[in-house]
Amino acid sequence: MNALRDELAAVAARLVVEDGLDYASAKRKALHQVLGAGARSELQPDNADVRAQVEQYLALFHGDTHPRLLWRLRSAALALMHEFRQYRPYLAGAVWNGTATEHSALHLLLFCDDSKEVEIHCINRGIRYGTSQAPHYAGRRSVERLELLWPLPGDAGEPAREVEATLSLYPLKDERGVLVHGARGAQAERGSLQALRALVEAGPGPARPI
Repeated sequence: MNALRDELAAVAARLVVEDGLDYASAKRKALHQVLGAGARSELQPDNADVRAQVEQYLALFHGDTHPRLLWRLRSAALALMHEFRQYRPYLAGAVWNGTATEHSALHLLLFCDDSKEVEIHCINRGIRYGTSQAPHYAGRRSVERLELLWPLPGDAGEPAREVEATLSLYPLKDERGVLVHGARGAQAERGSLQALRALVEAGPGPARPI
């Protein structure tokens, strides 16, 4: 069973990196590819297994380009966090944990008791955005989310492009939960502006947060 789950995780990881699928979709597609359309969903690997395989895949097949791409994405995230610094931003997702690919978006958590303030900030700054709902980081209820495009720093000779970004809006009281649930440390799920700045200033290098 462990060998099967490892195989499924490896296939899912390839789909995440090369096709830009999210983990849930990649696991379902990997299950169908390996075992057929009637395979039981309980055979799927968990997200931690897929993430470990994503790290290995990136190191093996994209080791020469991934550190630079990750640094560029983190640089874009740092600029986005600075733009919304008054709302106590934290970075989450693949760009923070080091498993980002060219398909990855920037995922920020912002904290403000009046979410309309963030929308007004966007309007005043000429930032175009859409709205949707996102699951709460602690798994309860949903929160408002703004979706926008943000400039991605380019290398010499590359055309400028933009990357998708999401801003999940939380009340100020929920920031404590981010700190309690591991916003600090080597295996942090989310990082502060200061923590991300340290990574960016260190330049392209190891993928894991410090």
